[in-house]
Amino acid sequence: MYIRSTGNISPQKTFGHQPLVDAPVEYFGNRLACIEPDYKDFIDPKQIRRMSRIIRMGVAAAMECLQEAELKKPDAIVTGTAYGCLEDTNSFLSKMVEFKEELLTPTAFIQSTHNTIGAQIGLLLQCNNYNNAFVHRGFSFESALLDGMMLLKEKDAANVLVGAIDEITNSSHTILNRLGLYKQGPVSNLDIYKTKTKGTIAGEGAAFFLLATNPSATDYAKLDGLHTFYKPDGITAIENQINSFLERYSVSMADIDLIITGRNGDAASDKVYDELAGSIFSNKDTFDYKYLCGEYPTAASFAMWLAATTLKYGKIPAALNYATASGKKINRILIYNHYQGIHHSLSLLSAC
Repeated sequence: MYIRSTGNISPQKTFGHQPLVDAPVEYFGNRLACIEPDYKDFIDPKQIRRMSRIIRMGVAAAMECLQEAELKKPDAIVTGTAYGCLEDTNSFLSKMVEFKEELLTPTAFIQSTHNTIGAQIGLLLQCNNYNNAFVHRGFSFESALLDGMMLLKEKDAANVLVGAIDEITNSSHTILNRLGLYKQGPVSNLDIYKTKTKGTIAGEGAAFFLLATNPSATDYAKLDGLHTFYKPDGITAIENQINSFLERYSVSMADIDLIITGRNGDAASDKVYDELAGSIFSNKDTFDYKYLCGEYPTAASFAMWLAATTLKYGKIPAALNYATASGKKINRILIYNHYQGIHHSLSLLSAC
């Protein structure tokens, strides 16, 4: 399957399909917020006022993806989100308490559901085709991607718009911070790997991909395979999953030019990546990406955007100051990510 086009709103300057020429944006604190575009270029200003922030981000990323592919209406729309529209959910629940469950306006409730973003995209495009949303915590993006791949494989669609969206709000950040998920005290996102301490940094983002069965001259990359596994029993089980995944597609570790891992700066969470670096990932070029986008359940979508962009240009964007040890063109990338040590995923991409 081919990644025809992308759209990505993140804490970095990723929107607009411009090469990453600037250095990574640095944040101080344990929360990264998306750099949002001028939505008037993609959405009617009258409709913008009625959309919450996450809906605007999701719609704009999807529209940019379709514009790049020069496609007005996809055959299917599939979205993945773990948190959904937190801002609208918080607004509705707060008003329930404030007004003692009386005289409530339905708008916030209607827009608080997890499928709101996919539905809004369908409405704006007047697209009555297949439209589905997945809410599978750390597997939300992967489940949406798998659904899109199955639609293409079964020839129920020739192209599928697949995306992942999650936001962090003041309320959700406060709650997750109290649970000890994030680093305490002053911290820079560019320095999270330098100290082995507890906690990571909060992130968010909206990334969309147009998958197609037929190749074109403008494709980013080929999506060769996807695999997820749940609560593996130790590092040996993880190594077995990775080896089995590569064998399924007749690929060896020697064929992998770059490995993108979900290292997030939390000492306990990163232990898995450290152990793999000393075993099957040893002597391989490895790149960590969560210092760019932060940690959130669908962060693997940012990794896929980064992998697709890298394969399109044959090298990691210069702004990220990373050069492969071999110096050769990157033709095949393996993405390995886990969320809270529970949800593990593998993706294999190659150059067109």
